[in-house]
Amino acid sequence: MILVTGGLGMIGAHTARALADLGHEVVVTSHRRSEVPSFLAGRVTVERLDVTDRDAFLALADRHDIGDIVHLAGGIPGEDPVRYFRTDTTGLLNALDAARAWGVRRFAVASSLGAYVGRSEIPWREELALPTTDLPHLIVAFKKAVEPLTTHALQGSGVQPVVLRIGTIWGPLVDPDSPFFHVPPYINAVLRGERPPPLHADDGGDCCYAPDAGRAIALLMTAKTLEHDTYNVSSGRPVANREFADALEAITPGLRLDLLPGRRNGPGEDPYLDIGRLTRDTGFTPEFDAAGAVADYVAWRAGNPR
Repeated sequence: MILVTGGLGMIGAHTARALADLGHEVVVTSHRRSEVPSFLAGRVTVERLDVTDRDAFLALADRHDIGDIVHLAGGIPGEDPVRYFRTDTTGLLNALDAARAWGVRRFAVASSLGAYVGRSEIPWREELALPTTDLPHLIVAFKKAVEPLTTHALQGSGVQPVVLRIGTIWGPLVDPDSPFFHVPPYINAVLRGERPPPLHADDGGDCCYAPDAGRAIALLMTAKTLEHDTYNVSSGRPVANREFADALEAITPGLRLDLLPGRRNGPGEDPYLDIGRLTRDTGFTPEFDAAGAVADYVAWRAGNPR
């Protein structure tokens, strides 16, 4: 059985779905969210868990035979950064405690493409040394710190760490008004019958549809062997704003979206994650391009609020 903490969140739910599709038993944990998405209904076991409660976390093994852990549970920072760091660090350490106590095979943890911020090379590859630089958000700071905490905590334990440098993920269950990625609010405006503010046509960057991201993580958890302990998780190509606008127009009769020419900050490239290592070790390739992702998401939103 594979444990996915934060398994009713966007990335967690799609990871759980992909694991179930591969024939694995899955238990997901959730703290605040209780609604199980339709694509998981009857397919996974759901446990209510505050991951900061060590005893409750370890007690999961009294009810389930857990052989692998995907730790995706995490909070959103409030006004107090120390409180945020304390909460998410406590959850991580409890998950690592559980991995060691249960003797699981693999322990995967969410890092972020933001760990590469400060590198000028494009695309971003796992071999790049992570720079010391100011980071754009508290979440990125924590995710970057997660990497050495995890790999060092598991040294000598027999548990294989899998650091997931996760790209810009969107799709079913994303916050329609996400402050972290402009595409969900852009599409959401169209779904409300509004005209979204025009975007620069050639701006873009890293992007991956959530079902693809979940499948990538599932393949990393189930591969017979892995050659590395760190993997980029994304689509492997940049996506420009014009691709999203074209996709929306193609499925919305009469819709014409205004785009500004070129790029907001002039010529250049937007960073994105290279997934060559992921593909070599798991065979992963994304199933959704921008047009397919937009069509699938709009169909999903016809019956779902997020």
